[in-house]
Amino acid sequence: MIPFTKAHACGNDFLIVAEADTKGLDQASLAAQLCQRNTGIGADGVEFFEWTGELSGRVRLYNADGSVAEISGNGTRCVAAWMAEERNCQPGESLMIETDAGPRMCRIEEFRASADQGPTALITTDMEVPEWERRALELADGTVIEGVFVSMGNPHFVILVENPRSEDGALDFSLAERSWQEIGEEICFHPDFPEQTNVEFVQRMASGRGRRDQVALRIFERGVGPTSSSGTGTSAAATAMIAAWGGQSPVEVFAPGGMQTVNWPGAEEPLLLTGPATLVARGEAW
Repeated sequence: MIPFTKAHACGNDFLIVAEADTKGLDQASLAAQLCQRNTGIGADGVEFFEWTGELSGRVRLYNADGSVAEISGNGTRCVAAWMAEERNCQPGESLMIETDAGPRMCRIEEFRASADQGPTALITTDMEVPEWERRALELADGTVIEGVFVSMGNPHFVILVENPRSEDGALDFSLAERSWQEIGEEICFHPDFPEQTNVEFVQRMASGRGRRDQVALRIFERGVGPTSSSGTGTSAAATAMIAAWGGQSPVEVFAPGGMQTVNWPGAEEPLLLTGPATLVARGEAW
């Protein structure tokens, strides 16, 4: 039996499993099995965890398809919420989590009680300094897509979509008469990205005149597919908005799973990502 904790950050869900409980097992196969929605527990990925100190730990992330990811902003935040509960942390305390993209410091901002969900922590994560560059891709049909390539320790291709809203106010993220899901999948597996890439589609919602910049986001995640949220995707989208498209920090980023806030002064400064993480369940898997 393998003990696990399930958590989600804005609907982006992860299983937290102790490294010691998987000795002798193939973690890639185990992750793919556990993440199955119908025959497993169901999750976007598994964070295999090991304590390295009283308030520090190390994780390795496997996506739902069994591939390894350098980091997940939401997954790291889920692990931080679990660590905080395990160590009875208080607001203002910080936890250090070592990922395959390097260390990430997570500060507990507050705890939220709710009658209809598990323990929830609001957490700010130091996502380090993003790297970005403008880039254009040619799709198989000859369509050229312009965007911004962002590294948050993992790769992202961010596209600004400027379609008008429909009469009922709905946002349209399609490009070149194709759905964002279809475009996202082709870009994810594009030859320019031999290790694949995450793909984000961004639309401006509000900006300036005393209001925080707000953007809407859709995500095609490497190793998963369309997802309700992504911490590194949120960070990459805000990076592109601020660095390339005239946005101002802080930026509120709205994905289908909820809102996260990005503070990034720009240049060589670290980016700070703030959002919730909720513990959903504990159990054991065969």
